[in-house]
Amino acid sequence: MRRLSAIMVTLMLALAGATLFAVPAGANSALDAPSYCAYHHAGGDGWRNDNYCSTPDDVVMAACPSGMRCGSYGISGLGSRKQQVRNAGANSLDLAVAMLETERMDTNYPYGDNKRDDAANFGIFKQNWYMLRSKCDRFRGQTTSQWNNGAALNSNLSADISCLHQSQNAYGMNTWFGGHRNGQTGINNPNTSDINGYKTAVYWIRDQLNSNSANLSNDTRFWVDVKPI
Repeated sequence: MRRLSAIMVTLMLALAGATLFAVPAGANSALDAPSYCAYHHAGGDGWRNDNYCSTPDDVVMAACPSGMRCGSYGISGLGSRKQQVRNAGANSLDLAVAMLETERMDTNYPYGDNKRDDAANFGIFKQNWYMLRSKCDRFRGQTTSQWNNGAALNSNLSADISCLHQSQNAYGMNTWFGGHRNGQTGINNPNTSDINGYKTAVYWIRDQLNSNSANLSNDTRFWVDVKPI
């Protein structure tokens, strides 16, 4: 009887401990685990269920942009990918765009970003077909119906970066941000609050990368909560 009572007490204590350390569903919890961050990441731009990830102890991070959530966490192998992208011709602003758009700065997302025609996105920066066919020599003069040709950037990093720079140089950065965020509509009206918020997020990530040269080659991903469109 005493043995049974002892077992019951131990079991009750174990259950109580589990209750104390359980995180309520939907709680606004800061967790350091990269796997948790990756699991809850929402398609490159945001986070689900109000969960976010805290900054690793060895990373100094500036305050988030006003009214926006941000953070950083580690992803194994991301440093090598950063270096690969830089070696292909990318600068820190390019890294920031790719880092905001995709978790691992790669093309592992639904084909065309689940879009088609001029709205379809390709490459690590998710460049839309309208801008690619308008300003990138590789696709210049092609039609809306030829949008599948943009998929070539998914496996050609150098061409992806080259198209990005051609587009930025042709439009100028302010108009480029408008078009990158919202296609032809954004090119015609690049100063909306949504586009300015996207721009602010990219520049914030760029500034974190530039704040310490180690951030250009370590496994840290910086993020800002920007709603996908």
